[in-house]
Amino acid sequence: MLIHIPNSAFLNNIECFLSKLNINDPDIIEVTFNEKWTAVHPLVLSMTTAILLSGKLRNTSIINKCPAARSTPYLQRMGLFNNLSTIPQTHITEHESSGRFIPLTQLKNSNDLTKFITDIVPLLHASPTQVRPIQYVISELVRNVIEHAQSPIGAIVCAQYFKKSGRISIGVADAGIGIRQSMFYFYPTSNDLEAIRLALRPGITGTTSKYGGTEENGGAGLFFTKSIAKVGRNHFVIISGNALYKLRHDPLLQETVFLYADPFQDIHTKSSDIPIWQGTAVGIDINIDSHQNFEELLKLIQKAYRLNVNDVIKRKYKKARFI
Repeated sequence: MLIHIPNSAFLNNIECFLSKLNINDPDIIEVTFNEKWTAVHPLVLSMTTAILLSGKLRNTSIINKCPAARSTPYLQRMGLFNNLSTIPQTHITEHESSGRFIPLTQLKNSNDLTKFITDIVPLLHASPTQVRPIQYVISELVRNVIEHAQSPIGAIVCAQYFKKSGRISIGVADAGIGIRQSMFYFYPTSNDLEAIRLALRPGITGTTSKYGGTEENGGAGLFFTKSIAKVGRNHFVIISGNALYKLRHDPLLQETVFLYADPFQDIHTKSSDIPIWQGTAVGIDINIDSHQNFEELLKLIQKAYRLNVNDVIKRKYKKARFI
């Protein structure tokens, strides 16, 4: 396996990271870095750590050359080097992370998630209204991993706050069975991209064939998460198997946002030709300084969810009349 951490890889250009990812040889993991500087989305760090932890479970050899660059202290403080064979000799002062970032964290069960969500509150020195969308997104994404992914390493979470833009970037990755297999019993699909498309639709969950889900799982988490990104005019990326879906900025998006049930109706990029990711990885950007009230946002999303579920159910059970 080859992992290259480029000088820049955020959600808008995540392909810079994926194009250099080679996972053909499971017996060795080689990690390389851009020699000058590195600025990457937390999704890149989470995916890299998920690969490293999975390799450790298999006793895979890990080879890496730590960068002697300006970005070394940042990568070291985020916890990326904790799972590498060679640790930089650079001495860093570990400043308090509160208000700036969440270092790479491994969550394996609901208790881990509960504690993690609680610890997020002081992260941004923000009001509860600003913190709630972040708590919601991480809770939904990690809960999906714990309940459905069968990931031996649990979920790897990482986040970074950018004060100048008022944006927080979140990455969650696992090494589980992937979306297609987790949904296959009730919603068999021919490829990973179609499985992602179904998973992003409101009301579809791999726990039941009933459209609208169950009381415990309504099939709304990924739809809600994507909708939060769209309303905030941000990026959202989901990767599973050989497929990628990326929600892109809509330059013509009006003040009133319409939420589509079918993610392919949004402005997006999709691919079925990326290196196969064993599991699922999700990245999202959220503007915490947005004036959008979270309660109003949830009402908007819930309305779209309810209308789309009811519409599908009506069409499913509508029968032809014979006179």
